[in-house]
Amino acid sequence: MYTLPSIASDTRIHVDFPPMMQEHMMANMRDHLSALQTITQQLSVQQFDAAADIAEQRLGMSAMDSHGASHMGKLMPKGMAIIGTEMHHAASRFAIAARDAEVDGGLEKAFGALSEVMQQCVACHIAYKIHQ
Repeated sequence: MYTLPSIASDTRIHVDFPPMMQEHMMANMRDHLSALQTITQQLSVQQFDAAADIAEQRLGMSAMDSHGASHMGKLMPKGMAIIGTEMHHAASRFAIAARDAEVDGGLEKAFGALSEVMQQCVACHIAYKIHQ
């Protein structure tokens, strides 16, 4: 199991957003976490299309405009922007896998695809911080 480093040894890269953009980023991340919780809840009751819709609308490529990706990305380090874009791509791939699970009856591919979304979240949070 991964153990978080102590605050004293925090080596994440600090990203200095203007205050308004920092708040916007934090709101986006809270919404991402809420979406992931709702998606897993929908999968638990085999509501695959609902899980797919949530993923695409709130995390997928369709969500980039509502999250302000075009103006946020310009201020991010390149690596952070790449991780963020890959998270959006992974969420759209998950939406397809979840819809396929409706037809195939299997959750393995859907959960594997959801894990790829969450992997991007973990990668970003391990590498970057926006608060000192």
